[in-house]
Amino acid sequence: MRQNTACRTEPHRKYFGTDGIRGKVGIYPITPEFVLKLGWAVGRVLVNGNNKVLIGKDTRISGYMFESALEAGLSAAGVDIYLLGPLPTPGIAYLTQALGAKAGIVISASHNPYEDNGIKFFSNEGTKLPDATECAIEAQLDEANFHLDTVESAKLGKAYRVKSAATRYINFCKSTLPKNITLGSFRIVLDCANGATYHIAPQIFSELGAKITVLGAEPNGLNINMGCGSTQLNILQKKVLSEKADLGIAFDGDGDRVLMVDHCGEIVDGDELLFLLAKDGVNKHTIKGGIVGTAMSNLGLELAIKELGLGFERTLVGDRYVNERLQEKEWQLGGEASGHIIFRDIINTGDGIIIALQILAVLQSAKQSLHDAKKGMRKFPQVLINVPTHPSLIKEITANFFLKNAIAEAEKLLANRGRLLLRPSGTEPIIRIMVEGNDTQQIQAIAEHLAKIVNSTNANLNSRMLKS
Repeated sequence: MRQNTACRTEPHRKYFGTDGIRGKVGIYPITPEFVLKLGWAVGRVLVNGNNKVLIGKDTRISGYMFESALEAGLSAAGVDIYLLGPLPTPGIAYLTQALGAKAGIVISASHNPYEDNGIKFFSNEGTKLPDATECAIEAQLDEANFHLDTVESAKLGKAYRVKSAATRYINFCKSTLPKNITLGSFRIVLDCANGATYHIAPQIFSELGAKITVLGAEPNGLNINMGCGSTQLNILQKKVLSEKADLGIAFDGDGDRVLMVDHCGEIVDGDELLFLLAKDGVNKHTIKGGIVGTAMSNLGLELAIKELGLGFERTLVGDRYVNERLQEKEWQLGGEASGHIIFRDIINTGDGIIIALQILAVLQSAKQSLHDAKKGMRKFPQVLINVPTHPSLIKEITANFFLKNAIAEAEKLLANRGRLLLRPSGTEPIIRIMVEGNDTQQIQAIAEHLAKIVNSTNANLNSRMLKS
């Protein structure tokens, strides 16, 4: 099955990637000066009448610096700022809507290491900003490079701290668990990635009755996502086995993703979690239409969803595109293999805690273990190789003649028995190579061959840059 070429390109923006603006701290554009201008530009573009913007962050040390920079820029544009402190990204999305703010701003680099940071935005409906709004902010940023005017002193924005932010979000999450469901029978290991869920998730799951063991809940500003969380599941797998727990739950640094580990220590990814929610919805007649995945979703998910009698559509990689398609189709459920799942009946963005609660409700209702429940979907073997490169070289690498020929040959080999996707990451300076099919040896060989070409091209371009 050839990959739809429409899924290989993404709207071109100067600063924004698939999930806000992200990069290494201290390297443009992730600098205090740029972020100050960004705050001002956002104030000029988004705030029209409603003079309230929320700011929340994860636990990385640079969050303090960028919080102050955003605050200064927004104030200069005449916007009042409401500071939420460390809070999961979906909590900021929820409070943006609940508190009637014009926008919510998240200071986070999600699953990236602490050396990185980023800024992402939510509208007053709790959704990611559309491309057109991001382009308008970028245009305003260009103006800020020449002239950043400040409103008169009487109109400067004020700053307030929202002390009830965590409590309000905790109560909202707990309210999403069906009233006939209790978690008292579950022994769970929680991995909070030393990130934004560290003080939220343990309280929620313990108050709902679960017996919990907690990992990654001691953030120090430098250890977010370090050997823990949804990108590093080894420790969680071992802990689930040693504790003889029913399952493990891992969040990423900002809490919008969730992956699980079953009682056998096997990883249950976002595609499998999405299938469980879809199957439960079909059984209870609460879901209609179809499910939205991305170009990276496993072919096994697509086939399993269609066997349930639902439609299945793919979008560009990124939860914002999944959400846009859900809105267009008026469907409820979609997500990514990374664990970024959107359940629009509850919240308009990915929420790791809420999705974990819904999965536990499914298991409780079905009286099944996670290990048994996931068997309803057969995943196709998939090889993913990430090749680091310099951001300025990505366009030239992906346009390379030899690489394009190799991709064409690989697609002929796969024919209707697999898929191939080669794309630059929207959140990191890497090129992702994904090959999927029935023949494990074949897809491994294809992925390694393409990675070798990308590495060789990257080395040649780097050498040329050094000589020039």
